[in-house]
Amino acid sequence: MAAPATHYVKSDDVHIAYQVVGDGPQDILFVPGFVSHVEALWQVPARSAFFRRLASFSRLILFDKRGTGMSDRGSQIFTLEQRMHDVSAILDEVGSERAALFGVSEGGPMSLLYAATYPERTSALILYGTYAKHSWAPDYPCGWTDERWDRFFENLERNWGTPQGINLEMWGPSLAHDPNIAEGVASYFRTAASPGAAVAIMKMNREIDIRHILPAIRAPTLILHRAGDRVIDIESARRMAQGIAGAQLIELPGIDHLYTVDGDTILDHVEQFLTGKCHSQDRERVLATVLFADIVGSTERAIALGDHSWRELLAAFHAKVQEMLRNFNGREGMRRGHYKGRCRMFALSLALISGLAIGPSW
Repeated sequence: MAAPATHYVKSDDVHIAYQVVGDGPQDILFVPGFVSHVEALWQVPARSAFFRRLASFSRLILFDKRGTGMSDRGSQIFTLEQRMHDVSAILDEVGSERAALFGVSEGGPMSLLYAATYPERTSALILYGTYAKHSWAPDYPCGWTDERWDRFFENLERNWGTPQGINLEMWGPSLAHDPNIAEGVASYFRTAASPGAAVAIMKMNREIDIRHILPAIRAPTLILHRAGDRVIDIESARRMAQGIAGAQLIELPGIDHLYTVDGDTILDHVEQFLTGKCHSQDRERVLATVLFADIVGSTERAIALGDHSWRELLAAFHAKVQEMLRNFNGREGMRRGHYKGRCRMFALSLALISGLAIGPSW
């Protein structure tokens, strides 16, 4: 399926890029975390799969916040109020009177403020891995300390656009072992924002404190947070849930902050919350392709090449297999053959689940 078309709406003197996907019965406005790029996200299989499933039960509205992605760039610090104005401009442009706001990470505070300010336009509020305040205070010990902020900004300035710029050991620990995924994340962030914009966004986040508006939120609210999140402490979610009347808090297992890691579990809860049902059972129907590969005449070739050259050939063969496995989320089965274990057979299982190609998980 082709990526959706990108459109622009003018908010004040800034052009905001947005896309509309799906034609479901209710509107969902997805408020991205940190930085985003509405066209580059479709090039990443895990992100693409996440948003296509979200659009399967909604009319999904995606956008890049001012200063990031395909929206007008800039390195100045934008306010939450300006971003709320941008959201209203998008909803007006697409003819949406009411929408469910789905705010992840850095997109959460603006979603909270919007729901409190425009209750007539907010049908529901979904929050993942986010906060009402990000910095430490005597009455808020779960926030980042000044020392942690200083280390973060120093690393951001020095390493933005490299795998070290966004440390996957913190943001996506389950992915950190794969250098290809780390480079893919770095490439996405390079596309999404300049170093100056990234720093400006996080400087704004450092000052956010909207705890006082939580009691004003009346929209049905779902809060999802991983219990071991290394970026935003689970205590932030618990305090939000205590502050919002009737909020439902679901503490998910895991330590990853990125929403695309095990994204289907998040979407199961979102779909159940918004529609009253969940189609997760559809993903049990799996079309798998199994490929058996062998090196023809392996015994004779091994004798002819000698041990050193044969091992080099096997290493090159195995590297190619690993590349295909990474590209298509395959699984490898290996059994040793004859001639002192030097002939190998590989099986690749390339899964298509619910019609969505599952790729690198970030």
